Amino acid sequence: MACTQRANRELKAKMQKALQNATDPVEKLRAACLSRGATGIKGLARTFKIMDDDESRSLDFKEFKKGISDYGLTEIKEETVQELFTTFDKDGSGTIDFDEFLVHLRPPMSNTRKNLIHRAFTKLDKSGDGIITTDDLKGVYSVKKHPKYLNGEWSEDQCLGEFLKTFDTQDKDGKITKDEFLNYYSGVSASIDQDAYFHLMMTNAYQLKDE
Repeated sequence: MACTQRANRELKAKMQKALQNATDPVEKLRAACLSRGATGIKGLARTFKIMDDDESRSLDFKEFKKGISDYGLTEIKEETVQELFTTFDKDGSGTIDFDEFLVHLRPPMSNTRKNLIHRAFTKLDKSGDGIITTDDLKGVYSVKKHPKYLNGEWSEDQCLGEFLKTFDTQDKDGKITKDEFLNYYSGVSASIDQDAYFHLMMTNAYQLKDE
């Protein structure tokens, strides 16, 4: 279900090359994040989320600059940070909308891919509260073929918790929101050129029926 190690390596190499050639500030930041792998954009989103103490879902320039620095994006120079902020601060208010920023930062995806990601999340979110937990996964995601479950080393809850860690890379709270799920799979999507292969991967992984 997660991005394979090989696909992740290919994505990193592809994005490191894209970073060298990028001139657009948004493309440059996107490439810098994804050069860290499929979880790159989700990791930056988590960094900004932690900084958003008042849960206003907005960032001023100081917070924006600090978030990029804290995440270790040394490839993004200060003038590019300023250019990025100006691009997203469309009304000149001195703040940018956190959610709008992430929408633009995610790699472009076809509606077909977005629909598959939405369907997978909806299937896993058994309670329908917009958050995936281990309780949601029970009966939906089978651990019966997991090697550590088969040899008795891990319980079902441990296997399910390990699965969630694929998406929950930063604060390890064991909960995955739809945005986090989408941020992760936007990175995976960037490593896959063909829609047909992405469709096959998602339908097989989550046992989705063709609509």
